[in-house]
Amino acid sequence: FPYPQVMFAACELGVFDLLLESGEPLSSDAIAAQLGTSTMGMERLLDACVGLKLLAVELTEEGALYRNTEISNIYLTKSSPKSQYHIMRYYSNTVYLCWHYLADAVREGRNQYERAFGISSKDPFGAMYRSEEEMLKFMAGQNSVWSICGRDVLAAFDLSPFTHIYDLGGGGGALAREYVSLYPHSTITIYDLPKVVQVAKEQFVPPEERRITFHEGDFFNDSIPEAELYILSKILHDWDDDKCRQLLAKVFKACKPGGGVLLAESLLNEDKSGPLETQLYSMNMLVQTEGKERTAAEYSKLLEAAGFGEIQVRRTGKLYDAVLGKK
Repeated sequence: FPYPQVMFAACELGVFDLLLESGEPLSSDAIAAQLGTSTMGMERLLDACVGLKLLAVELTEEGALYRNTEISNIYLTKSSPKSQYHIMRYYSNTVYLCWHYLADAVREGRNQYERAFGISSKDPFGAMYRSEEEMLKFMAGQNSVWSICGRDVLAAFDLSPFTHIYDLGGGGGALAREYVSLYPHSTITIYDLPKVVQVAKEQFVPPEERRITFHEGDFFNDSIPEAELYILSKILHDWDDDKCRQLLAKVFKACKPGGGVLLAESLLNEDKSGPLETQLYSMNMLVQTEGKERTAAEYSKLLEAAGFGEIQVRRTGKLYDAVLGKK
């Protein structure tokens, strides 16, 4: 049943933001009037959100009054530091459209951008960044994910010996900002496509943050500069094994002796029996990219093939785990 769509609709309409700003419970009529919706539709949406424990309801003499739960205040309002609003909007307007064609993806073994949006599926990120608006939604969504998962991944190992870091595919810079906060004596360079870097500079990374710099390029086709540590956060899961080996070999060649590579990925159990979230995420890779989720052993094998050793794995208890390989 489409439980997520109830949450997506409430986010899009601004229900959680309105209730936070009001500072007091509101009736369905008041919420509908302020958000410009039908009263009948809003009442049903609010009741469904109560059932999902995203809202709480109090029955008074004047009628039902609705308020946010702690979960919705923290994760579903735009103003919260841990807001997941942007990733919810991205899933609602983009990802779920690809999921409509899941059976076709299973039959064909390829992503479904062509059916969902009428654009070529041969370049997943060309499709993903098909407009500046779509790219901005994706970047903001990824930033929101790292606001709740980033520190756990970066603290899984003591990375303080590394002071010169490259974040390959670092996008909007949320993980880079977490890194310099956790390891203040480090500097980190976000390496991403020119149009991504431009948006990151303009909208996500403040110019006064001197410890974060940028490098424009395509790391599959352009050179990778020397560094002590390379971060690949949710990068390898976008690509097949051959592409992963190609990228890791370039990283190993560029890496300083004694340096390393940190992978931030959602790890499957070794028998692939779970976790359920990771299994479903792997299905999402099928409908959207060329990649898949992997086990720790599969990532270790890819790292070893590139030349990395002393491979360590840490499960964080959150959606993303950490794998560290040394040169």
